[in-house]
Amino acid sequence: MAKPRNTGQRKVIREVFEQSDRPLSTTEILKAAQRRRPGLGIATVYRTVRLLLDSGWLSTVKLPGEPPRYEMAGKPHHHHFYCNYCGRVFEVPGSLQLLDTIVPAGFLLEGHDLVLNGRCRACADEKRCRDA
Repeated sequence: MAKPRNTGQRKVIREVFEQSDRPLSTTEILKAAQRRRPGLGIATVYRTVRLLLDSGWLSTVKLPGEPPRYEMAGKPHHHHFYCNYCGRVFEVPGSLQLLDTIVPAGFLLEGHDLVLNGRCRACADEKRCRDA
């Protein structure tokens, strides 16, 4: 099987993830990549995301009722915060030890999904400004 080509478009999309500190939607990937490579299309984003998922370079972040987001694979344990106002997703530190304290005695934890939601810093500041 031939190795996927390392095109300039794919390189730009990988760089978008390398420079991002949070999970991205396909729309966010497209907008960031187009700033570096105008004319890049959504089909290229979808194809590249699929290739990066298949290779294990990316992982999917699933949120209830939301389209998936994507982040670089292999990061240390963490959770996610979803902003109800702007729709962006942010990484927050996670603690496996904390989870051990809430699992009932005799139960065996095999996985978990934890998504916090509310307002991100920018949206919280904007709301405070409007309310003042």
